[in-house]
Amino acid sequence: MTEKVRVHSLRGIMMRGPAITETLPFYEDLWGLSLSHAEDGTALLRGTGPEPFLYGLTDGPVFGIDYVHFAMDDRVTMDALHAQVSAKGAKVLGDPALFDDFAGGYGFEILDPDNRRLRFRTEARTLEDTGDFAKPRKISHVVLNTPDMEGLQAFYEGVLGFRVSDYSADQMVFLRCNSDHHSIALVRGQYPSVNHVAFEMPTMNEFMRGIGRMKHKGHVPSWGPGRHGPGNNPFAYFVSPSGFVIEFTTELSLIDEETHQAQVWSRTDPEAMDQWMTAGPPTTAQRALMQGRPDPGFPELLSQEGAT
Repeated sequence: MTEKVRVHSLRGIMMRGPAITETLPFYEDLWGLSLSHAEDGTALLRGTGPEPFLYGLTDGPVFGIDYVHFAMDDRVTMDALHAQVSAKGAKVLGDPALFDDFAGGYGFEILDPDNRRLRFRTEARTLEDTGDFAKPRKISHVVLNTPDMEGLQAFYEGVLGFRVSDYSADQMVFLRCNSDHHSIALVRGQYPSVNHVAFEMPTMNEFMRGIGRMKHKGHVPSWGPGRHGPGNNPFAYFVSPSGFVIEFTTELSLIDEETHQAQVWSRTDPEAMDQWMTAGPPTTAQRALMQGRPDPGFPELLSQEGAT
């Protein structure tokens, strides 16, 4: 029996929306990212690590995700993943090929069942570590709302090789592609949308200093600081100028594949939602923010752009 090909890691995410590139100063001056590349209607933001960009902004007619960005080890595993997703009937947008964008490298794209575009890349450009204090190092995880949580979970497990780490009651599932507790999490929602994107700080001290930087500049957390049950990671959520929920986190738990057993965490026990009991459960307003705006998906987006 052929072993399933697994996605290697999460690289980052490209967000889109009307005039979203005008929010670039927020991410540079407050959030702690740095501009790595800009062209007409697109800005790519890096963290302190080697990734060419963690968070991209591209102008478009609808707020949402332009693509979620993943890494593979090499061309051999990239080609094997392409063969696997094709055999399993995924909506593949082309054969593996060289990318001609700033990050470069080799890979391909598919659509998930919610018509969300996923990009897989290897041999990407790398940048020098900056060593900047209290600034995001990488994207920790992306959380997606979906009206078919079970169906989307089956896709990530069966087609892309993700594994379940934990559940939050019957409303949320945490999925890993490597030893990080989760790179993708799915939330049961009324429509496809982005719930939030989490940025990893290198240490607890830098996590707290990042919160302090935001507060000093007039931006207080919409939820947090606290410490989640699933993943055991500290959290502090903020709202970007475009209305997207973004998170500072650190110390996400690492999974031992030999011993880990997924568990179901309560959504009614306050300590399961926030082990420190400093933030408590999310408010109704916070949950509404994290439900996000309906995202029509990639084919529908192209249709809207063509009609304008």
